[in-house]
Amino acid sequence: MVATLARPGRLLAKRLLLIQLSVVMVVAVGMGLTINADWGLSALIGGGICIAANAVFALCAFMFSGARAAKLVMATFYTGEVLKILITVILFSVAYMYMEVDLVPLKLTYLLVLAINIFAPVLFINNKK
Repeated sequence: MVATLARPGRLLAKRLLLIQLSVVMVVAVGMGLTINADWGLSALIGGGICIAANAVFALCAFMFSGARAAKLVMATFYTGEVLKILITVILFSVAYMYMEVDLVPLKLTYLLVLAINIFAPVLFINNKK
């Protein structure tokens, strides 16, 4: 019973991550073909940073469910959010310090994938009545 409560949220998170991954791949291939391979790689890294952080958050957010585990749900939710921010900072630091990346496609793709989170409710509206 408790696992069934979190199932719709897990499915929505999985769908959102797949949509984000497909957008990153399309943008990276598009930039790689139209501009150059360095822009494509930078776009892939920028989108990958956002997807990795969101995947860790989704794993933590849906780890527990149910009224009896309310404190665990909140604790893992906040832990997931902190980990998401830390992973984002660490991965951007690694990308800036150790990789030769172009900043425009890196940040542009990161912000594009982040915008998908903002517009996700519009993507998942269910008009079935």
